[in-house]
Amino acid sequence: MGSVPLIADADVNAALAQLPGWSRSGEEILKTFDRPTFADAIAFVVRIGFLAEAADHHPDLDIRWRRVRVALTTHDAGGLTARDIELARRIEDVA
Repeated sequence: MGSVPLIADADVNAALAQLPGWSRSGEEILKTFDRPTFADAIAFVVRIGFLAEAADHHPDLDIRWRRVRVALTTHDAGGLTARDIELARRIEDVA
């Protein structure tokens, strides 16, 4: 995969302004999605899984009944990179 450069705080903030509901917590960006049913929450996680595999970039996911919390960071870079922003955008597309 190679080293991926961290992005500047200003770039993170600009990207978050275009990603409704996403916020920053330390070195992660995150969002909780409310789904209509538990089954839809599971199906949403499966869609995220396919996106993550295709991007070779895997979020932390937490499922609580109809709620799915998604947290993104680039662990091997030690913070936020363009990969996190791009995957957040793709997740929004399938939400």
